[in-house]
Amino acid sequence: MKILSKVFLLALLIVGFVACDDGETDPAKGSFTVTIENVLTPKNYLASGEIAGLTAPGEEKTFTFNAGKGMYLSFSTMFVQSNDLFYGFADTGLALYDSNGDPVTGDVTAEVDLWDAGTEVNEMPGTGMNQPPRQSGSNVGTDENGTIQVVNDAFTYPANADVIQVTLAHNGGTEFTATIKNISGSSSLSTPFAPGVWAIHPSGVKMFTDGTTASAGLEALAEDGSNTTMLEGITNNTGYASPFAPGVWAVHDQGATPIFAANEADRGAGLEALAEDGDPATLATALEALTGVTKSGVFNTPDGATAAGPLMPANTYSFTFDAEEGDYLNLATMLVHTNDLFYAFKGTGITLFENGTAISGDVTAQLELWDAGTEINEYPGAGNYQPARGGAASGPAESGVVKIVDDSFVYPANTDAIKVTISVQ
Repeated sequence: MKILSKVFLLALLIVGFVACDDGETDPAKGSFTVTIENVLTPKNYLASGEIAGLTAPGEEKTFTFNAGKGMYLSFSTMFVQSNDLFYGFADTGLALYDSNGDPVTGDVTAEVDLWDAGTEVNEMPGTGMNQPPRQSGSNVGTDENGTIQVVNDAFTYPANADVIQVTLAHNGGTEFTATIKNISGSSSLSTPFAPGVWAIHPSGVKMFTDGTTASAGLEALAEDGSNTTMLEGITNNTGYASPFAPGVWAVHDQGATPIFAANEADRGAGLEALAEDGDPATLATALEALTGVTKSGVFNTPDGATAAGPLMPANTYSFTFDAEEGDYLNLATMLVHTNDLFYAFKGTGITLFENGTAISGDVTAQLELWDAGTEINEYPGAGNYQPARGGAASGPAESGVVKIVDDSFVYPANTDAIKVTISVQ
């Protein structure tokens, strides 16, 4: 009996040893921190351009642009038969929508002023020897050392409405066409307009400021009809920039598509609210109960901030979680100045381990800009159904599928807009 007991005990030890030595090892684990950075460069102007060449009496120049509610139009063009005068709207620009939210159209000449750049002493209009038609070269007049103001000197000028006519047409959606016409041929002083500049901007941005010293670019435009410097400065400050909205993240099993599946319709679980309105709450709740999702959460407070809010350029969101080999990660954050676009990895996410080693570093190259397919896209940064212009949940439905954005508009390269990095502790 004792021999049998010893044999039985030995058998158990052997079975136990084999069970513990079957080739299995604990999965690799890690604590991850994900940082999402808005790397877009803020710009003062959404769009801008040149009013090219001289506009002689009887001629007109047109330009077309997109602008949403809250946007303004500014322009500057020289009154050539002068020393440093130019036409433009008030320094605040012309509001392109009225108080009812309707586009401004028709003749807006009454909003145009004749401005004095304050850089060169004024002479009799149409006769001065330091005015472009008669001057020997650029920048030859007597320095005035003044400031920008609506012209107010001892000379008489024709009424603005007898020299220039500015009209706006609304082409539908957010597109406008502006026309600047020279009607000075029958006025008391016929004059060409020199090459100029135009720009679309939000409230508070000014092409020039009443009561201040003119910039070098405005001086060249207003004295010599040269728009090169001013145009370059405005062009360099023109472009698309946008915040990112609060978003969601999920750690999930391989093959799972918790947030979306590419080329399939939105599931109605909250992606629409995130992608159209920047609201992650519904999707975050859905992720918590979803099979295959091991961890999830919301990122909504910029690093260093004390309250939730959008992610402005040069700021970051971050979140931390624990994961093990076999786990995948996805996230989603709205590109706010759009109708329903969001940044995310592919629907199945990205692996957090490769050959047992936790991944780290810049993973932006695996990110895409996705179209939720729930609302028709408008011009980026100008659409009146985009959140910044009060269009939350009110745009025309698209009834499309979730896919990498592919429309007629131009968006910044992903790496010029967003940076996502992963660090492991």
